[in-house]
Amino acid sequence: MTALTDADSVPRVSIDLNADLGEGFGAWRLGDDEALLDVVTSANVACGFHAGDPVTMQRVCAGAAERGVAVGAQVGYRDLAGFGRRRMDISPADLLADVLYQIGALEAFARAAGTRVRYVKPHGALYNTAADDAAQAGAIAAAVAAVDAGLPLLGLPRSALADAAAAHGVGFVAEAFADRAYLPSGRLVPRSEPGAVLTGTSAVVDQAVSIARDGQVQANDGSVVTVAARSLCLHGDTPGAVALARAVRSALAEQGIAVGAFAS
Repeated sequence: MTALTDADSVPRVSIDLNADLGEGFGAWRLGDDEALLDVVTSANVACGFHAGDPVTMQRVCAGAAERGVAVGAQVGYRDLAGFGRRRMDISPADLLADVLYQIGALEAFARAAGTRVRYVKPHGALYNTAADDAAQAGAIAAAVAAVDAGLPLLGLPRSALADAAAAHGVGFVAEAFADRAYLPSGRLVPRSEPGAVLTGTSAVVDQAVSIARDGQVQANDGSVVTVAARSLCLHGDTPGAVALARAVRSALAEQGIAVGAFAS
């Protein structure tokens, strides 16, 4: 098998599988957290701003700790009604405080479960905004550095967030998406456009294997985009998410690609 390389050109033959979990709220459940925790190696746990609540955060952290799954703080805009998928005009100072708050909340539940927060990943509109907006990216990186500069940020490669992480002395881990369509620029196709989310098993599996094995993905115009990623995301709210995650993990094993958390 061809050796893979991450953004720092370090040879590797493994990849992390992450999923967005804990995105229910109160009586409403979104996705099957328990089943996905049996498949993924890293859990992006909603911290109560775009989704999630204290009981849900506690449950997912406990489940992750039991299975040895790395817990990550998935921080988002304060936007429960829009599931954090609406870009917000927020000052860097306010965003920094919001990110600090969310990391701190999840850390309490993680520690109570016998683990800790091991990385931070923006969610939804904040993720996409931080890929290109230096001010918001800087606020996120500054918040992480203030909590623990040893916590890596998970995001798109060649992004403003990657630059901000470097500027604040925070580690950065590049990720790619098994179930999202790509633009030729390497950015994700907006969810408002047709075909933005891949739901067919063969399409998701083929893209996952291509990313992990070859470091590339086919964009929506047919061109090939280089994607050097150490972590592969599967959305917990994608239709059939559990079956897709199992299929991806099985296909990676068939290719001889090991699966393991990037953060220990």
